[in-house]
Amino acid sequence: MNRFPRRHWLAIALGTLATLAAPLSAQAQAWPAKPVKIIVPYPPGGATDILGRLVAAKLQEAWGQPVTVENKPGASGVLGNDFVAKAPADGYTVLLGITAIVQSAPLMKLPYDPYKDFAPVSLLSSSTSLLVVRSDLPVKNVAEYVALIKSQPGRHGYGSYGNGTSAHIQGENFKAQTGTDLAHVPYKGAAPMMNDLLGGQLSMAFVDAGTGRTFVGAGKVRALGVTGTDRLKMAPDAPTFTELGMKGFEPKGWFGFFLPATTPPAIVAKLSADIQKAVKLPDITARIEDLGQTPVGSTPEAFAQVIKTDGPLYAKLIKDLNIKLE
Repeated sequence: MNRFPRRHWLAIALGTLATLAAPLSAQAQAWPAKPVKIIVPYPPGGATDILGRLVAAKLQEAWGQPVTVENKPGASGVLGNDFVAKAPADGYTVLLGITAIVQSAPLMKLPYDPYKDFAPVSLLSSSTSLLVVRSDLPVKNVAEYVALIKSQPGRHGYGSYGNGTSAHIQGENFKAQTGTDLAHVPYKGAAPMMNDLLGGQLSMAFVDAGTGRTFVGAGKVRALGVTGTDRLKMAPDAPTFTELGMKGFEPKGWFGFFLPATTPPAIVAKLSADIQKAVKLPDITARIEDLGQTPVGSTPEAFAQVIKTDGPLYAKLIKDLNIKLE
């Protein structure tokens, strides 16, 4: 026969849970109690690096603790991503990742699982891409460009930021849906690609809005189409690919913060809240927009939903378009 009333056992159970939760709660309240590192898995000077340093400065002001950015480039971001995936889950090693973290999954064998080994913290910003051609190319819209390619088979190529990148996926999707013959030419960055586009070695490229804005504004290139779901102020006459009746161009590129998967939820929540506050600051908002991006700042749950939606979509596109890293 049970010697204790049921409410007694319930009290014991609740007390045990409270005891177990206390260390985590105390850890979250004390965090950060020492310097925090933001790992950028790309070289200094790029958009990811610039964004990381902007947010790091604001978090340092808010916390009174040093917040540094450490660049760990290599293997298209894989080295830096892996470093964070295997770091102690104490909140002191943060990753600023980009869309490639899910795009790479169907393309290569990774030393981590992008869906299981990271805790999404906050979506920092999003960006769209432009299909651009040289301004002196005798075309004013996508239909005219497609007609030109078909009239000159084997003479046209498009540039991307490398095999497996968003620009590569978008370029192959464009080829498939328009039935055009375009050679893919991968580059290691925007500068050499745009030089070849302006020089006539390419007739088209998919570029991020930040890069595109400089050239569109200078009248050197013409934007014929925009990824995402809305037209851009910088190129109001360029329709979205959805408007053009093409599918698979809806996802936006994104930059977002991650922690190792088993980081205490309270720390994830605090970091997310503080990043959201930073993104809303007028100077940060303005700088993000200067980079051709849209400031976001989101909850962990909202960011996780973006990853859950975009990952399978990119995996299907990569499979259907037979995209390879070679």
